[in-house]
This record gives sequence, C-alpha cells and structure tokens, in this order.
Amino acid sequence: MAETVKLINLPKIEDDRGNLTFLQENTHIPFKVERVFWTYDVPGGQQRGGHAYKTQEEIIIALSGSFDVVITHKDGEKETYQLNRSYNAIYISSKTWRHIENHSTNAVSLHLSSKKYDGDDYIRNIESLT
Repeated sequence: MAETVKLINLPKIEDDRGNLTFLQENTHIPFKVERVFWTYDVPGGQQRGGHAYKTQEEIIIALSGSFDVVITHKDGEKETYQLNRSYNAIYISSKTWRHIENHSTNAVSLHLSSKKYDGDDYIRNIESLT
C-alpha cells in the first residue's frame, strides 16, 4: 500500500547571501504539477482545508511562518504535522482527509497539486471516506 502522508526534506543550499531551496518533479514531487496555489492572511483560530480529494495528490510547504496539517485517518485517528521550515514539505495522497490549523501571523502555505481545479474531485464529508 502506498504511503498516504510523507514528510519530504527538500534541498537547502546555504549561502551567506541567503539560503535557497528547490523542488523538482520526479525527484521531490511524485507527480506532474498541474496547479499551484497558496493561502495567506488566515485569521487567528481559523482552519483551511477540511476535505479530501478523490484523485488529486498534493504537496504543502510553509513558505513563511508555521501551521499544523492535521490528517484524519479512516479509523478516526489523527496525526498532526507542524510545518515551520521552508525546506520541509508534506506529501498527501488522494482520499486523505486533511485540514490546516494554528496559523502563525503572516503564515503562507504553498500547495502543489497533481490536478487542475475540479470541484467534483473534492470529498467534503469525511464519512464518505469510510
């Protein structure tokens, strides 16, 4: 069975002028990127996500600040992954319920998706996963 969630350490090139991190398809990303979006200015106490995708895979990176990615498994067990370094990413497979919470001030989350936006690909009721 394929992993549903995987932490990915991206390359970090350190330099006195500032650090650089990159990612590449087929090296760090296990899919062709079809869509990129980011969230920002999330008010305190608010959550983002709260869904799964039927077919879409996703990579999430904290470009600035920090936030928690909470994965809810089909048995109801939850795992929390704190993203707070721009050289760390999380891979989330399709049919994996997630939400994002505990956004720090000025947090920016970058999302790389395997599919173009399709509202019909969303699973918005967690009971539909069981």
